[in-house]
Amino acid sequence: EDPAWSPDGRRIAYVSDAGVSDRIWLINPDGSGAEPLTPEGRRVIHPNWAADSRSLLYCTNDDLAPPRKNDSDIWRIDIATRKATLVITGGTNTYPSLSHDGRKIAFRRMLPQNNSEVFVANADGSDARNLTNAPSFDGWPAWSPDDSRIAFASNRGGKGDYQVFVMRPDGSDIRLVADTTGRATAPLWSPDGGLLYFPICRRIDKGADCQVFTAPPPA
Repeated sequence: EDPAWSPDGRRIAYVSDAGVSDRIWLINPDGSGAEPLTPEGRRVIHPNWAADSRSLLYCTNDDLAPPRKNDSDIWRIDIATRKATLVITGGTNTYPSLSHDGRKIAFRRMLPQNNSEVFVANADGSDARNLTNAPSFDGWPAWSPDDSRIAFASNRGGKGDYQVFVMRPDGSDIRLVADTTGRATAPLWSPDGGLLYFPICRRIDKGADCQVFTAPPPA
């Protein structure tokens, strides 16, 4: 799960439980050359590439005993050397997204009372700041290609649905992308910044139906 294209298009990172525990693996676009990237024994999820394709971010699994959230950390790993560096720790930190200029990390942090917020920190993990700072459940951040905006998902609309929003990197100018129903999460930008892609899941009879949608970001 969690497939992520490298920006140079040469490899796909993904999560697999092949072996003892969940690890980040790399594979060629034709399905050949699968190899584990992260060390055995550390259950990890959510790979996110640096713009130069030389490293990626990931986080340790925050769902070891659901529905309770456990502490999880954000790491950065060098593709060539396999050296992993701890970047953000302390609490439940997931869904890391590295800005394209490499200077900032957006991520989701769980706060008490089951509150989720979008934070941003320097690339080394310092100066973490709460951008959304709302009683709603906010998360799944993704930088736009020019780093001018961050897309995220939230249930702040008051309908009980999760919808996709965009905001400035300082947390200002929050705008709804599309008036959707259901559970819209995990937005991704097109390379030119002209579209956002995101899944929406809805309850259908006794099951669920999930489809991928696109919408342009607000001007």
